[in-house]
Amino acid sequence: MSMAGVRIMCTLGPASLNPVVVRELDARRVDLLRINLSHTRIEDVRAAIDLIRACSDVPISLDTEGAQVRCGSVVPDLVLETGSMIDLLPTAVQGDAHRISLRPRSIFETLEPNATMTIDFQGATLRVIGLRGNGARAVVERGGRVESNRAVTIAPAPSLPPLTRKDVAAIELGRRLGIGHYALSFAASKEDVASVRELIPSDAHLISKIESRAGVLNMDEIIVGSDAVLIDRGDLSREIPLDEVPYYQKVIVRRANRWQKPVYVATNLLESMVINGRPTVAEANDIANTLLDGAHGLVLAAETAIGVDPVGAVDMVLRCILAFERTHFRAFPEGSPAAPPPEMSASVA
Repeated sequence: MSMAGVRIMCTLGPASLNPVVVRELDARRVDLLRINLSHTRIEDVRAAIDLIRACSDVPISLDTEGAQVRCGSVVPDLVLETGSMIDLLPTAVQGDAHRISLRPRSIFETLEPNATMTIDFQGATLRVIGLRGNGARAVVERGGRVESNRAVTIAPAPSLPPLTRKDVAAIELGRRLGIGHYALSFAASKEDVASVRELIPSDAHLISKIESRAGVLNMDEIIVGSDAVLIDRGDLSREIPLDEVPYYQKVIVRRANRWQKPVYVATNLLESMVINGRPTVAEANDIANTLLDGAHGLVLAAETAIGVDPVGAVDMVLRCILAFERTHFRAFPEGSPAAPPPEMSASVA
């Protein structure tokens, strides 16, 4: 943790889940190392924990899949053409131009005709035209590239449990191995938070992620029931207009400060460093403004999970934090009162 109390969370993945990088991150005193269950098979979680612990004393956070829909594995370079028909299946299949699998399978229980689906941010958009047994049939309304294991946004949103079976299994493993930090993805209500509290160790630290319309609507009760909150701006932008996301970030940060709960900000902090060795000025400016708004933590996701230089990305964040300390030092001691934020209103209906 820096002098100003700013915490750094790093997501581990193919570019960083190795002894060399983990030791480098440990040397930089990052605060949390995140295992993203959306991109980690349950059978690989134990090995990831063992590797991290062999190289570092930094606490590990298990980040759940949560109430989200994802597509399954697809063939390389899959492009869906506008106007084509495709089957949506609850069973795991190798997706192609004619069929694709979706999980969790429970979404098909509440899926409605004419529901729309957008795969990833710039992927294809589908419209359900009929239900078939346990699956569905859809037309591609806007063609686009589809990659494996990508998030799928459905409108109207289906009713989903806060945890998947995989999440529950991972939490049980985490309990046995003494993991002390857990993140609830797509927290939608105080009931979601409470249900996870019942599963994790009584002394564990729970981070609830506000990244959906429901999460925004119920932000206060989610913040109050959590040990910290995390704003995932990427997933939030699937349900909130992109141009409004920066303002919602400010609202959530201020509400978290009002309730004296730490708040992390994630997604695209140093997006250009996924493929480049240097960020843009706009990215440095984004980090500065995020800290000036009162955020307590910064999250590197793709930058450290799949980026070309995970350690360099952390070094850049550290430099940004040092610049913040030099030019606008603010301390965030535990339990310090935060001034109530001005009320800000915005419709998410």
